[in-house]
Amino acid sequence: MHFNPGFEITVQSDPMGFSYGPGVYGPAPELRSLEQIRGSLMDPDSTGPEYVYCIAMDVAAVADREDLMDRNLLYGVVTYAKGQLGEEPIRSQGHRHAVSASCGTSTPEVYEIWEGEACIYMQASGEDDAGCCYAVYGRAGDVIVVPPGWIHATINACPDKPMTFGAWCVRDYGFDYTDVRRRGGIAFFPLVQEGRLVWIKNDAYHSGQLIEKDAREHPELGIESGKPIYQQYREDPDRFRFVTRPQDYLSVWTKYIP
Repeated sequence: MHFNPGFEITVQSDPMGFSYGPGVYGPAPELRSLEQIRGSLMDPDSTGPEYVYCIAMDVAAVADREDLMDRNLLYGVVTYAKGQLGEEPIRSQGHRHAVSASCGTSTPEVYEIWEGEACIYMQASGEDDAGCCYAVYGRAGDVIVVPPGWIHATINACPDKPMTFGAWCVRDYGFDYTDVRRRGGIAFFPLVQEGRLVWIKNDAYHSGQLIEKDAREHPELGIESGKPIYQQYREDPDRFRFVTRPQDYLSVWTKYIP
């Protein structure tokens, strides 16, 4: 892995997992299987890797543990397998962040791509009209922010290689799968054709507009370009307060464009 996330960690691909360097703590990684996400696929009978991704929540430098707990801020690391799920790419089911007791609202998530190519899909609503839907593409070093309350799914956009990312989220996070499972998936299904993603509308939604775009910079949230988001936290521990206190940033979220 050529990207330096700001702390010492090694990503393993066969089998998927992580090892932590000196002064870094993290849990035993959890594997998510194809069987666990079948219901959200366009073709639930798709074949593919037995395990689609591996996740470790609460990874950080030991020196920062107490401060992160006091701030209710959590760093997670996820790596995705290479390959496909039938015609679809390796991806997550899709969910929105549940209301967190600590702030009384759904919370955002800040993705930082470490290796491979990612697409963070997000949609404003889980109702008949999915509203504005975005497929945001990122490579190593790119940052992508999902706003509070939006349904989102993470996709390995290049089936020839694994994809890994780190992310800031609230410590008392929770996932709400209700709308995604009720409608058999997200509003647009990604397929792999000739090495790139194409999108097929999910007929369980009556309407929705999909916009494909590259990752952008986020000056309105105080995020610096070209600097690992963990390093940015260490330099300014209040920088990601918008993750744990999103209700204080309504002026940003009401006009937010991913």
